[in-house]
Amino acid sequence: MAEPRSSSETEDERPVRRSELCYIFTQAEKPRSQFRIGVEEEKFGVHEQTSAPLAYDGPFGVRVVMEDLATRHGWECVRERPDGPPIALHRGAQSITLEPGAQLELSGAPLRTLGEILSERDQHMQELGPISEALGIRWLRTGFHPFARLDELPWVPKVRYPIMRQYLPTRGAAAHDMMQRTATVQANFDYSSEADAMKKTVVSLKLSPVFHALFANAPFKEGRVAERLSERGNVWLHMDPSRSGLIPSLWQKTLPSYEDYVEWALDAGMFLVWKDGAPLRNTGQTFRDFLAHGYEGHHATLADFRLHLATLFPEARLKSTLEVRPLDAQTRELSLAAVGMWTGLLYDEQALDAAYQLTQELELSEVLQARPGLVTRGLAAGVGTKWPDGFELASVLLSLADGGLGRRAQSEGLPDERRYLAPAFELLEARKSPAELALQRHHAGASILDCCSDE
Repeated sequence: MAEPRSSSETEDERPVRRSELCYIFTQAEKPRSQFRIGVEEEKFGVHEQTSAPLAYDGPFGVRVVMEDLATRHGWECVRERPDGPPIALHRGAQSITLEPGAQLELSGAPLRTLGEILSERDQHMQELGPISEALGIRWLRTGFHPFARLDELPWVPKVRYPIMRQYLPTRGAAAHDMMQRTATVQANFDYSSEADAMKKTVVSLKLSPVFHALFANAPFKEGRVAERLSERGNVWLHMDPSRSGLIPSLWQKTLPSYEDYVEWALDAGMFLVWKDGAPLRNTGQTFRDFLAHGYEGHHATLADFRLHLATLFPEARLKSTLEVRPLDAQTRELSLAAVGMWTGLLYDEQALDAAYQLTQELELSEVLQARPGLVTRGLAAGVGTKWPDGFELASVLLSLADGGLGRRAQSEGLPDERRYLAPAFELLEARKSPAELALQRHHAGASILDCCSDE
């Protein structure tokens, strides 16, 4: 457990001790009455007439979009230096950020209900409407850019991106694809204790390949039908194994601890440390080594470890919240259905316990062996010997989530939000992923642009 910290010292002022690293997690614990859901949705912008990707600068650039939102709707531009270009927007508890290839991401406020999340998303799209119409932009809800080659995409001028651009390809062949050509919907969940946090982390990690396959939604690449139902999923199979994936070390214990997560994080390579208001390049040194020996006269602080945790990309990432990350970007209704499934499983104790018991039957070796098939063929590929039909496993999980949402509404006085799961039930009834439905539309004559958009 974390040691007490002096109120006169801040995490930025003194070197951190190894025993204090778990403080990041313990200080984030909340009572169940304060649990909220935060959703992050990324999307590609393309020119409606030409399918050309959205640039960062210029007349057809995401910078124009951001400046319009700031002018019309009260967003504040965020810059990494006073005279620097805008790289994000902030308004209240919301932010709009940019991924390296100019993917636009709404990072929503922590909200209590799925209905509030939907309203927030719809308001965001309404605010984007006028400038999108003026520039002829279509916003695409798919996990992999369906048109652009890597050399056609911009690099957003964030300070850390050149460091990542150079370092990450040395650790995984698909690094630039991950940065520039993928988009996701992620959800952040609270936890009340170490046991609660780690149970949610284990469940999310072990079920991530199943969730991804159920909502696989990246079947196009460079203007053609791709080889897989999720090109984004394939990208994540070829990333730095020390900072991404399913965290195999956590599968070895019945219920791991904060310390176990820290131990895994300590051995991932760093990108940089932020000192004196500027980034200091520090690629490759593990945080464990940085903690022991420092770097160029600097010694690790808790702020450094917070930054390091944010540069790790497992399918479920523990920080001050638990971030579940396996999903391809989705259309409006499917995005909410996916978040609703996670909510029903993670925010109801009965559903969480049942999901945890189910995941104890999943063997790491079988799940790892199944992942390429799930990425390529979806749930038809199955998971191990117990679940040769992945749709059956997904059906069990959806039933648990449905019950969890119902009990959550009753116990916490919330609206019954099980209706938002209807699109997921429809997928299971059809035994098809969103990608397969998009391919059906395309083969029937719909354009790739229309198949990837819900506007």
